Amino acid sequence: MSQDQDRKTRYQEGSLSLSGTVMLGTGVMIGAGIFALTGQMAQMTGALFPLAFLAAAVIVAFSAYSYIKISNAYPSAGGIGMYLHKAYGNRLPTAFNALLMYFSMVIAQSFLARTFGSYTMQLFGGDESGRMVSILGVTLILVAFIINLLGNKLIQGVASFIGALKIAGILIFGLVGVWVADSLEMNLSGAQETTGIGNFLGATALGILAFKGFTTITNSGSEVKDPHRNVGRAIIISIAACVIIYSLVGFAVASNLSLAEIIETRDYSLAAAARPALGDYGVWFTVAIAILATAGGILASIFAVSRMLAMLTEMKLVPHSHFGMPGSIQKHTLVYTVVLGLILTAFFDLSRIAALGIVFYLIMDIAIHWGVFRYLRKDIQARSWVPLVAIALDLLALGGFVWVKLKSEPFVIGVAVVTMIVMALCEWLFLRKTFANGDAPSEESHNRH
Repeated sequence: MSQDQDRKTRYQEGSLSLSGTVMLGTGVMIGAGIFALTGQMAQMTGALFPLAFLAAAVIVAFSAYSYIKISNAYPSAGGIGMYLHKAYGNRLPTAFNALLMYFSMVIAQSFLARTFGSYTMQLFGGDESGRMVSILGVTLILVAFIINLLGNKLIQGVASFIGALKIAGILIFGLVGVWVADSLEMNLSGAQETTGIGNFLGATALGILAFKGFTTITNSGSEVKDPHRNVGRAIIISIAACVIIYSLVGFAVASNLSLAEIIETRDYSLAAAARPALGDYGVWFTVAIAILATAGGILASIFAVSRMLAMLTEMKLVPHSHFGMPGSIQKHTLVYTVVLGLILTAFFDLSRIAALGIVFYLIMDIAIHWGVFRYLRKDIQARSWVPLVAIALDLLALGGFVWVKLKSEPFVIGVAVVTMIVMALCEWLFLRKTFANGDAPSEESHNRH
């Protein structure tokens, strides 16, 4: 009995303030989204990349409606996992889509880690081999793991401190970058502008990856003070802050670099934009902000995703093994999350990591909106047309992104499809065995949160 009790996850109700929750959300959003995606979006859609960021913000605004409505009604430390369970119950759609969200968040933390490495190496002239980028990214994940082991108060304090510094720093970068620029027009010399609705939608899908960090707030759930109100408020504040910051920084980058230069320096475009505007001091300042932003993002991502996986484990919707480790299930899922993140950081490059993450996330996002429309809208008092519009917009962005990747990197889409098939098959076999043994997924565990 004592051993079972030791395994239970202990959530600290009311341990996260509204401001701390906002910082956790923006910690993930203001990281790789603005520091690495800018160049990749410019490569995909050319001079229209600032508009792609705004289009992504519109899609995320519709998407956030479903999350806010559910979180106000059912705040939970399990976040997305609980939302899916409310809609689909103890069935394959819940487990499969929750795992899609889990892997998309782990991919996001790996994306942040490699962005951290790419920017840090700009202080030493870059890293053509890519080895130091991987080593620095792995080191950052390990440091974030140690901080996560030390408890919520330290996580909130570190995330809030880093969040305040990086938001102030990025705003300074954007304002100074626009002020010193000769004009707010992008120089298109040396690059052929990429056009087409498919490319624009694909870039918009990448832009969504810059905003999807708001979902980490839902995984703080019952640990937030007055969660029925503050989870939704934190989501709105985080998205609004990022729209302002991304727009300002996008103008600053476009005003100081040509389109060809943005594409060439796509993994560290903000640092490259700082050099013509502010010289070496500007590069050092930008790299420092990038280091803070990505470090805060890693910290918040690991915090949120490990809690979601712990809840799925307690609900017996995913398999779990202690592997001889002591402590609670949440500590174990923290270890699994970090190990998977370390593997992705060490062996995948930025563009492929981003591609996998956005495919997984958009499919899960569509499942959330369909669950709200089909099963939950009366219970949570949601307007039916909003999730339907969100589904349509998600499908447009996903379709455009897949179309572009099939032409440029079909291997990545193939990996995504095969991974999802294997994931669905394994979950189907696990749930079938669980029900056959009479050990059905637990409602009690779910109701506790």
